[in-house]
Amino acid sequence: MEHPEDVSIVRLDGGQVPEFDWAAGPFASLTRTPDETSIVCLTAAVPAGVRTEGPFRVVEVAGPLSFGSVGVVAEVVEPLVDADISVLAFSTFDTDWVLVPAGQTDEAATAWRRAGLIITPTSLTGGSS
Repeated sequence: MEHPEDVSIVRLDGGQVPEFDWAAGPFASLTRTPDETSIVCLTAAVPAGVRTEGPFRVVEVAGPLSFGSVGVVAEVVEPLVDADISVLAFSTFDTDWVLVPAGQTDEAATAWRRAGLIITPTSLTGGSS
């Protein structure tokens, strides 16, 4: 499912965990390492003065997925690689997520359809769009 809201990737210094009023949702993902903290959240919620990349659009792989599933991310990412579209993929407990540059969502959808994948629109903020 393709979500129409723009998201961005924010980079903070290593180990830093922000107040989550701006990164709480309806879609947010936090990854922390000793060297950096990365947050994916709605672009509109990103505070001024932080390092950011984007905007991206979120594509949700229909789930929940079994942890024993093999090749799901590869099946979704390979058509984008073949179409020369940059992608960031990550997983949550129930599903896989793909971030595509906001300006290339039509190209990505075309690549996925050519590969036999079905893309449906939905909203992160609730309901179908």
